[in-house]
Amino acid sequence: MLDSTMSDLQNAESVAAEGNVGAATSDVSPTVRRSTSYAHDKAKILARLRRMEGQVRGVQRMVEEDQYCLDVLTQLSAVIAAARQTGLLVLEDHVRGCVLGADHPDEIDREELLTELIGAIDRFGRSVG
Repeated sequence: MLDSTMSDLQNAESVAAEGNVGAATSDVSPTVRRSTSYAHDKAKILARLRRMEGQVRGVQRMVEEDQYCLDVLTQLSAVIAAARQTGLLVLEDHVRGCVLGADHPDEIDREELLTELIGAIDRFGRSVG
């Protein structure tokens, strides 16, 4: 379990780092895209994120108080599981709303949507192991 928890943390860090590559040095800001695909789950997603935020603060407090390392790892596992479930909900909403259900502008073809979806699934899969 310890190896898988550490692997999950390392995967999440590497995925987060990949998302920030070139962010500080890029002169061109990417186009901000908006989505309403998760609108019906937005309250649920925000509640889960707030709960996770509280869990992370609790883990931080545990470390500050020098709590037993296995107890810290147990709480980190709970945070990772919560992130996984929240991510799956957002991914499901993306597939239903952005990929299958939306009217797409002519400049975005199905192949591009498929490539984008595969990339998102790959990144998410690596982060949740």
